[in-house]
Amino acid sequence: MAFNDREQAKIPLLTPYKMGKFELSHRVVLAPLTRCRSFGNVPQPHAILYYTQRTTKGGFLIAEATGVSDTAQGYRATPGIWTKEQVEAWKPIVDAVHAKGGIFFCQIWHVGRASNTGYQPNGQAPISSTEKGIMNSVEANGIDVPRFTPPRKLTTQEIPLVVDDFRVAARNAIEAGFDGVEIHGAHGYLIEQFLKDGVNDRTDEYGGSLENRCRFALEVVDAIVKEIGADKVGIRLSPFIEFNASADSNPNALGLYMAESLNKYKILYCHMVGPMMKEVGVKVESPYTLVPMRKAFKGTFISAGGYDMEDGNNAVAKKETDLVAYGRSFLANPDLPKRFQLSAPLNNYNWETYYTPDPVLGYTDYPFLETTV
Repeated sequence: MAFNDREQAKIPLLTPYKMGKFELSHRVVLAPLTRCRSFGNVPQPHAILYYTQRTTKGGFLIAEATGVSDTAQGYRATPGIWTKEQVEAWKPIVDAVHAKGGIFFCQIWHVGRASNTGYQPNGQAPISSTEKGIMNSVEANGIDVPRFTPPRKLTTQEIPLVVDDFRVAARNAIEAGFDGVEIHGAHGYLIEQFLKDGVNDRTDEYGGSLENRCRFALEVVDAIVKEIGADKVGIRLSPFIEFNASADSNPNALGLYMAESLNKYKILYCHMVGPMMKEVGVKVESPYTLVPMRKAFKGTFISAGGYDMEDGNNAVAKKETDLVAYGRSFLANPDLPKRFQLSAPLNNYNWETYYTPDPVLGYTDYPFLETTV
C-alpha cells in the first residue's frame, strides 16, 4: 500500500518510518493476538490467509503469542516454536507474509502460572516465580473461566534453563523465516510474574528489589540478543495492566526502569501497553502516561492499548510514540490501514468468536472495503 504526500501530511499513522533496517510504509502495527486455532500447538495452513489478509507492503505484523517450550502452554490450540514440526509449519505462513511485502516478527511467550496441569507435560504443576496461584474466578483472555493450578516456584538453578528455552525459541523463529522476535513480557505471564511485586515474593537474587525482579527479563533479553542480534529483538511490557492478577505497587517506576535498562542491549523496539488499559478490553482514566518510558528508551517505541485512529494519530503527531499496535480493530478489519486512509467505518468485532477453533468463523471472514482507490 502506498500513500501520497497529501495523505501522509494529513494522517500521521500513514507516514513512513524506518525501524532499524526495516522500511515501514506506515505506522499501523498488527498487535500479537491469541487466536487459538493452532491445533496440537502446531500452526495451521489457515493462518496463511489470516496473516496475509492483514499484510500490506511495508507493514509490520507481530504474530500471535507462541510458546517457547512444552511447559509454556496455558490455552488450547496456541502455537509453539520449540519443535522442528512447529518451525516447519510456520515457514509457509512467514513466506506468504513476506511475498506481500510485510515485515513479520514472532512473539515468544511462556504463560507461567496462567495454566493448569492439563496443559503441562506429565500433568505437572505450572512453573512461576512464586507458589501463589491465580484465583479461578479470573477470566483469561476471554476464552473461558479456566481452572488454574497452583504453580511451582522455579528454583534459582532452574531459571537459566527457562532463559535458554527463550533463546532457542528465538533461534527457531529466525530459522522459520521471521524477521525477528518480540519477547512477551506483559499481561501477567511468566516474565511479568517476575517483574511485578504483587506476584513475585522471592527472596533470592530474582526477587525483592526492582533490580532483582527485572533480572530474569533482562537475562532473557541478553540471551536472545546474543543469539540472533539486537536488531531483530523487541519486547512487550505492560507495567500498568493487572491482567492475570499481576499488579505492581509502583508501575511507573517499573516501566521506567525497564525502558532505561533495555538501552544497554540496544534492542530494536520496546512495545508497551498504556495505562488506560487496566484490564484487557476495558479503558480507564489514569494519571500515568507512557511518555516517560518513550523518552527513556532509545530505540523504536510502540504503543498499544485501546487506541482508535484519532488516538493513534495524536500520539504519533505529538511524538509520544513511533508506531501504534492495533488488536481488536485489526482483527475485525483486515484492511485497517486502508480504512484509516479513507476515514471509512470499521467492522465491529465479535468477542464471542475471538477464540473459537473454527478456521474461518471470526478469523478470516471479516469483510474488506469494497471501495477501490
